[in-house]
Amino acid sequence: MSDEQNNSQIGGIAAEALRQFIERIERLEEEKKALAADIKDVYSQAKSQGFDTKIMRKIVSLRRLEDQEREETEQLLDLYKAALGMA
Repeated sequence: MSDEQNNSQIGGIAAEALRQFIERIERLEEEKKALAADIKDVYSQAKSQGFDTKIMRKIVSLRRLEDQEREETEQLLDLYKAALGMA
């Protein structure tokens, strides 16, 4: 096996491809951290203007759901609240 093949294949793993995937993941993780900080700033701005950020987070979560899934979630929540005497 030549040195070039040795560098690109180690234990059956394409080392260069693996390195590229790892580096890409690391870059995306850094971007994710930056985005999380930006989102935190937006929530802070909203809070400073009197909005309830806990409720805003719940709304964002609900908006991610498909309509049918959101309706099922809301129905189950209502059912559970009724069972606990909260409705």
